[in-house]
Amino acid sequence: MKDLIVCNDEVRQALAEGKPVVALESTIITHGMPFPRNVETARQVESDIRAEGAVPATIALMDGKIMVGLSDADLDRLAQAEDVMKCSRADLTFALATGRYGATTVAATMMAAHLAGIQIFATGGIGGVHKGAEETFDVSADLDELGRTPVCVVSAGAKALLDIPKTLEVLETKGVPVIAFGTQELPAFWSRESGLAAPYSMNSAEEIGSLLKMRRNFPDHGGVLIANPVPEADQIPRNEMTGYIDEAIRKADAEGIKGKDVTPFVLGAILDLTKGRSLDTNIALVRNNARLAARIAAELV
Repeated sequence: MKDLIVCNDEVRQALAEGKPVVALESTIITHGMPFPRNVETARQVESDIRAEGAVPATIALMDGKIMVGLSDADLDRLAQAEDVMKCSRADLTFALATGRYGATTVAATMMAAHLAGIQIFATGGIGGVHKGAEETFDVSADLDELGRTPVCVVSAGAKALLDIPKTLEVLETKGVPVIAFGTQELPAFWSRESGLAAPYSMNSAEEIGSLLKMRRNFPDHGGVLIANPVPEADQIPRNEMTGYIDEAIRKADAEGIKGKDVTPFVLGAILDLTKGRSLDTNIALVRNNARLAARIAAELV
């Protein structure tokens, strides 16, 4: 694996010196927003992590390698590349073997972060159980990865277009602690409220750090999910967001969108329906999660 994983100098030095490092996924760059806003956002998130005293490690597949930490030139190259694969666990080795550019999802980023020795990962929202999964069996590989890979994922909850109650049930079955930060209610990505009580709640990075240190005593345990609400000023309220999501899912069904194409299609439809507000909220919550992840990473070192 040492030949496959390439850490840039900043990340390699931070890991060697025991400094806090936060992993970041790359699908937000290639599948989340257009150029150049994708690169601007990626750099902004990295800057937020540095401002909290940690080192960012954006992960992507390039030139047949798992790149852990991207240079400015790498970010530009990835952001403008065509036909970039969206890589989850099932796609990772195919992209590496064929030399394809690959953007890592939550699952693949967790895998790569763990292999590189990074314990904290910040993202927007995780995948989960899709609505209608009792017929389609459409369940994100993110849930399996959280059940097996010991990385703490800081997100704004599961993406609100999913079946959140079923997603919580699967996470419980897989032994994944779901911890709401600073609230008793599970956040729902664009909205601070989901109508569901959070399984657990913690109010500081120090508390979360203590939990993660305790889990180190159980090496066969998987990951931890931190559900961090989007800042109130940036949210789209739940009662408003529900209408946009339902309309976007109806459009996906009408056009026969299936499998891994559902999420990007629905996100694009929601972007249109909200006249760009959903993207602004998405950027705000990713930055908020990155800052919290950096503070948690500091507690671990």
